[in-house]
Amino acid sequence: MSRKETRRKLEHWQIISIFLAIYDFLAMGAAYFLALWLRFDGVFSEIPPEFLNPYLSFILPYCCGALVCFYFLRMYNSMWRFSGSADFVRVFGVSFVVSLLHAALITVCFGRMPLSYYVLGAGFQFVFLAIPRFGFRFVQLLRSRAEAAGGGKRIMLIGAGSAGQLILRDINQAREIHDTVVCIIDDNPNKWQRYLDGVPIIGGREEIFRAVKEYEVDQIFLAIPSATAQQKRDILAICNETDCEVKQLPGMYQLMNGDVTVSAMKDVSVEDLLGREPVKADLKEVFDQINGRVVMVTGGGGSIGSELCRQIAAHRPKQLIIVDIYENNAYQIQLELKEAYPDLNLETLIASVRDSRRMFQLFEKYRPEIVYHAAAHKHVPLMEDSPCESIKNNAIGTYKTAYAAMVHGCRRFVLISTDKAVNPTNVMGASKRLCEMVIQAFDAKIKAGKAGEIPQLFTHEVSRALEANRFDFSKVHTEFVAVRFGNVLGSNGSVIPIFRRQIEHGGPVTVTHPDIIRYFMTIPEAVSLVMLAGTYARGGEIFVLDMGSPVKIDTLARNLIRLSGFKPDVDIRIEYTGLRPGEKLYEEKLMAEEGLQKTENDLIHIGNPIRFDEDAFLENLKGLMKAAYANRADIRDLIMAMVETYHADPSTLQRG
Repeated sequence: MSRKETRRKLEHWQIISIFLAIYDFLAMGAAYFLALWLRFDGVFSEIPPEFLNPYLSFILPYCCGALVCFYFLRMYNSMWRFSGSADFVRVFGVSFVVSLLHAALITVCFGRMPLSYYVLGAGFQFVFLAIPRFGFRFVQLLRSRAEAAGGGKRIMLIGAGSAGQLILRDINQAREIHDTVVCIIDDNPNKWQRYLDGVPIIGGREEIFRAVKEYEVDQIFLAIPSATAQQKRDILAICNETDCEVKQLPGMYQLMNGDVTVSAMKDVSVEDLLGREPVKADLKEVFDQINGRVVMVTGGGGSIGSELCRQIAAHRPKQLIIVDIYENNAYQIQLELKEAYPDLNLETLIASVRDSRRMFQLFEKYRPEIVYHAAAHKHVPLMEDSPCESIKNNAIGTYKTAYAAMVHGCRRFVLISTDKAVNPTNVMGASKRLCEMVIQAFDAKIKAGKAGEIPQLFTHEVSRALEANRFDFSKVHTEFVAVRFGNVLGSNGSVIPIFRRQIEHGGPVTVTHPDIIRYFMTIPEAVSLVMLAGTYARGGEIFVLDMGSPVKIDTLARNLIRLSGFKPDVDIRIEYTGLRPGEKLYEEKLMAEEGLQKTENDLIHIGNPIRFDEDAFLENLKGLMKAAYANRADIRDLIMAMVETYHADPSTLQRG
């Protein structure tokens, strides 16, 4: 076949359009003849010549003219197998317009016809035009429902609004899957006992349990993007008691962007069942603080650090410096921020906070005004096995970074701490308490005008050290603060990703103890409050974030199993492994000795610092550093001597 012949070859849809045009021509002629025929009782011989002759003379040019209108109005360019309400309205509008033209022209040219001829003719014309265009869609819908009854998933849709309607249409149009919506739940009584695209709206949320059994539901789709967190939580709590897999549409932006499809539905996460509204912090003060300043984030590739970088980048800093020892994580957040903020002045640097020479080099070169110190070892069991590493990285690393910040003009240093620092029973928590004490000691010395008395710690040969007679410590003005919060959902090493992997592999899901509880917050929530707390800093504070009510890990695991469509202890077994060394049944946000002060934000509080001898602490820290780098087996005894609230597990003391 020649190239010219290939161009002339009609596409399949064009052939269909030609046949559809021929059908339209015949249908319009038949519609008006049928109207005239019925007007005279269905007897052709009874039709008077004064009506029949105008019809015969006018119908041919009318049909030809109508086809021309249809062509220019693109009536033959639609994909009718996916026809919907918009196509229905268009067919009705076009049919109505040409019917008006028919009535006007035949009356002007030939005289007045019977009233029923105009009305019935227009009605029959619309019906005849709609049948081939929507008939295929209707047959396809019936076929997909029949196929779904034979093997696809049976879906309950919650929400009969705009989002629910779009989800329903997307399911009905998906030929590659055989799923079907069998019933709809909506709390609006005005919609009950009615139908949406042929699917019954059977009642409100109180009907969920009954409907799941009656309609043999396999999946539940929650499609109410405008619902509040409390409303979603109440509905999801009911759905969670069924054996169905539950999915939901994330939010209103999907509806606004037109991205309401089955693929946009996401698994319901345990975050949706935490029992509180998401924290929405007013970050105007953060913007005022960060905008136009040089900001450094240590541990910037980690879970908390990377989210800090995202939110800082959104507040238009003069420069953002990411420091991390793990190059893969640092590279990932670098790529993400460069794509999201192409104009961002970004530096991504590989460095260890243990290396005072490297930290001095970075602070001297970039002169950050604000530092968020998130670099730390956080894994409790691993730090129990390697206690000296926890001290080297957490306590000494914080000290060296804080010292470098202090002598290079940093305005504010914010330590990311943890509730595990409260009455710690493990090395990781005790090391973070040491970090808080470092911050408090630095602040106390600076406020007393004795910053020069803070020793500079080295673990290697240095070419020069700062001395009081060579550096003007009176100019030191850095504000040191700590922000303490609990577990963050979805962070590296947290229970949620571990539970998900265990469920994917068929279980068992391992929980250390049936009564263990933890405070939880999402990563973006925690970071936004960390940044906001930093704006309240006056130096020396330990800010405590309100984490809401504690959550039982056992309940968390069971909810996650149910939300994945399985039954706890039936499909997926829960196994209790016992508390690990250094692990507590519960976490505390404040030590008993600390009081609680309010801030301008109800979710951020200040713990009154516990007094200790800063000089003795700083002197003892030197010895602790030497012991850690010597990898001494009695390191826990030395920590307990410095952190009075630390009570080590006896088994770990024996282990060394």
